[in-house]
Amino acid sequence: MSMLRQAGHSPSILEVITDLSNDEVFTPPKVANAVLDLLPESVWSDPTLRWVDIGAKTGVFLREISRRLMAGLSEAFPDNQERLEHILHNMVHGIAITELTSLMSRRTLYCSKQANSEHSVVKMPTSAGNVWFERVEHSFKNGRCTECSASEELMERENRENHAYAFIHAIGRKAVEKEIGMKFDVIVGNPPYQLQSDGGTRDMPIYQHFVDQSKELDPRYIAMVIPSRWMAGGLGLSDFRRSMLADRRIRDLVDYPNAAELFPSVGINGGVCYFLWDSAHDDQCNVSTVRSGQVIGPTLRSLDEFDVLVRDSRALQILRKVLSHREPSVNTILARDKEFGWTSNFDGFHASEGPGDVPLHYIRAVKRNVGFIPRSEITKSTHLIDTWKLLVPAVGSGRERERSGVDLVLGPPLIASAPSACTQSFLFFHFATEQEALSLKSYYVTRFFRFLVSLRKITQHATHSTYSWVPMQAWDREWTDEELFTKYDITAEEQAFIAEIIREMAP
Repeated sequence: MSMLRQAGHSPSILEVITDLSNDEVFTPPKVANAVLDLLPESVWSDPTLRWVDIGAKTGVFLREISRRLMAGLSEAFPDNQERLEHILHNMVHGIAITELTSLMSRRTLYCSKQANSEHSVVKMPTSAGNVWFERVEHSFKNGRCTECSASEELMERENRENHAYAFIHAIGRKAVEKEIGMKFDVIVGNPPYQLQSDGGTRDMPIYQHFVDQSKELDPRYIAMVIPSRWMAGGLGLSDFRRSMLADRRIRDLVDYPNAAELFPSVGINGGVCYFLWDSAHDDQCNVSTVRSGQVIGPTLRSLDEFDVLVRDSRALQILRKVLSHREPSVNTILARDKEFGWTSNFDGFHASEGPGDVPLHYIRAVKRNVGFIPRSEITKSTHLIDTWKLLVPAVGSGRERERSGVDLVLGPPLIASAPSACTQSFLFFHFATEQEALSLKSYYVTRFFRFLVSLRKITQHATHSTYSWVPMQAWDREWTDEELFTKYDITAEEQAFIAEIIREMAP
């Protein structure tokens, strides 16, 4: 009982413990409780429910669930010890992600890393109790795990965790089923977020597998913390995004564009969110956005109104106004990634201009440079060589908004005269004349333009689709925010909102 009585005291070791990595983020007690607050009050007085944390690390979810059940079941079990025995024997379960976190979780839940020891608050039949962990092996085929896509080369090194999480591997679920069963009424957790990829350049998201597998188990409720990148981007998350946006069982969604407001000790690009999935819910979702402590919402919304989720409900009315004009998008004149065929690290150019050379724009070590390459060596998209271009960096601003709430969104543009080419470091808009390129440049630097981009740009990467909601204009003038706000009937309040989150950019 002492563990449960002391859970609300401060400071708690679970509030100050340091994360092991950005992949496996420990959950502060206040975050766990915010997630649990989404659940209906009735769950805390129902002695028949089976609970599980599918990514147990410190045991904070297990502790807070048990604490709430101790209060909620006081009428059903007036005797404190009998109540505790029922909760820990029959109701609360965990699937730990490593051997270390299994010991931590047991210590938090049972006050002993061995649940059957004399120091445990209840005597469990085994040392593991209801907090399960065993090493699980990946199912590799052609160098990749068929269930989580992990790299065989990276995961099978000696003397290291193999990150084959039991909950998302069939052999692991079978083992869990044997020990504690796999039928749960309430699934909660903060699952691992990503796995290191080959070369370590683009980590692979993995949290979506935990969400999908949780739904497969058909519980009554799912309450989980995950990164927000799925809302508008993320490597390999397209199917997951479509599934989440179409799922009318998601009852509540709380989004933090700045992840540091929930997890101060780790950097999570794109923010984090937590949600409640209710199997009996078939309706719109209550969406809230939290910026610098200010809660916007909840607003009742259909998540699948668009192909990505517009995170801040205040932006919806502005976007709807713009889209009601039914104008073509500027991405119809925006070149694709690697338009000329060269990646960012392409070095097949020279520093000095020779006869027949074409200027080649590239970015190296965050610096913009110009080299030269013979026209004859450009074999892809040759029809675009002799166009005027507005070059825009493919990787632009993004983290500043997460930290301070205001951002440039995109990197500064650069006009390239005809003829010219570029590497993958840039995307570019192409025109017949310099005047048109200058007109688009004036449009690009407006807050209006970059606000519309920000609705689809959730990380630093600005892809072709990022510009989908930016409408085309006539390229015969210099555009200003004032002119655009008038054209699209953007109110003074809406203009103030845009200025609140989008920084002014130098022309």
